Amino acid sequence: MTTNYDPIAEQYQRSKQQPWRTFVECFTLMNLIGELDGKDVLDVACGEGFYTRMLRQRGAARVTGVDLSHGMIELARTQEARHRLGVEYVVGDARELADTDRFDLAVAAYLLNYARNRDEIQAMCDGIARSLKPGGRFITVNCNPALVFSSAPTYRKYGFETSVRGEWQEGAPIKWTFYLSDGAFEIENYHLNVAIHEEAFRRAGFREFRWHAPRLSPEGLVEYDQAFWSSLLDHPPVAFIECVK
Repeated sequence: MTTNYDPIAEQYQRSKQQPWRTFVECFTLMNLIGELDGKDVLDVACGEGFYTRMLRQRGAARVTGVDLSHGMIELARTQEARHRLGVEYVVGDARELADTDRFDLAVAAYLLNYARNRDEIQAMCDGIARSLKPGGRFITVNCNPALVFSSAPTYRKYGFETSVRGEWQEGAPIKWTFYLSDGAFEIENYHLNVAIHEEAFRRAGFREFRWHAPRLSPEGLVEYDQAFWSSLLDHPPVAFIECVK
C-alpha cells in the first residue's frame, strides 16, 4: 500500500464533495449498508471520517474508525472535537485488526484496491473477518476489478482521470488523478481481478458475497441529465461488494 495520505489528507477530504461521490458513491454505499440502529460498526480505512460520521449520524450505537494515515486520523479527531458524535478514531492497519472487539458491520471505502498482491488482499479480508461477529456484514466500495482500466473512457468531467502504468495484468498500478479548484493530487491503486477477491473472501470465512453496480440517486438526475452520467455508469470505475460472515 504505497500511497501516503498524510501530505494529501486535506485535499482528499475536499474531493469527497465531487458530485459523483455524492450522487453515486455515497448513495449506493449507504443504501447497501441499510438500517444501522443499535449496531456496532467498524469503519476501516476511514480517512478523515466522512463515512464514519455519517454512520453514527444514521443511528449506529458505536462507531470506530481505523486508518493507517496519522494525517487522516488527525483530521477525523479534529472533526470529532467539533461535533462530539462519540466516534473513536484509531491509527491502525486493516491487516492487523484484532478480534477483541466484535462488530455487527464493517465498512471500507477504498481499502482492497491498495492490495498489490494476493497475500495482501488476503490479510485485509482476514483482518476484517476477525473483527466481525458471526453473521456480521462487510460492505465495501473499491476500484472496479472487472474494469480494464487501460481501455476505460475519460472521467475528466466528473473531476478525475484514471491511467495504467505498464502492462495490464495482476498487480498493475492504476493511477487516479483528482482535480480540485486549486490543483490536482494522485492516488495509486492496484488491479486484482474478481476471482482473486472472491477467493480471499472465501478463505477469510465469508459465506456469502454479492457484487453491486453503482446506482445514481434521484438528486443526481436533477443536477445533471442521464447523458452526463453515462460514461460513469456504463463503464463504472468503482464496484460495491456485500459479504456476510
